[in-house]
Amino acid sequence: QVQLVESGGGLVQAGGSLRLSCVVSGGIFSLNGMAWYRQAPGKQRESVAHINQDGGTNYADSVKGRFTISRDNAKRTVYLQMNSLKSEDTAVYYCNFGALVNSPSPYWGQGTQVTVSS
Repeated sequence: QVQLVESGGGLVQAGGSLRLSCVVSGGIFSLNGMAWYRQAPGKQRESVAHINQDGGTNYADSVKGRFTISRDNAKRTVYLQMNSLKSEDTAVYYCNFGALVNSPSPYWGQGTQVTVSS
């Protein structure tokens, strides 16, 4: 059974930084792509970043140059470093196990709230 637990969200001022973490239990972490998605109030869930099993990455245009996704296979953890945060980054952030680029799997974490104050 695959379980994902996100952490690291919080309240930050515009221009600040946060690092999200997602620990995965179950499944073969090192052989699967991982992704971060976000959902703002009243909006659909959207892809933020993806990292494949070889470390190749993909980003939404809105976060390119500001966010960095990375993974530590030994710790079964995926990270999202978020810099130069903007108010429009405010959302619940979810990680997804086994994702393809812009194509999530059924395995989601519970989400972590990120709020950016302007």
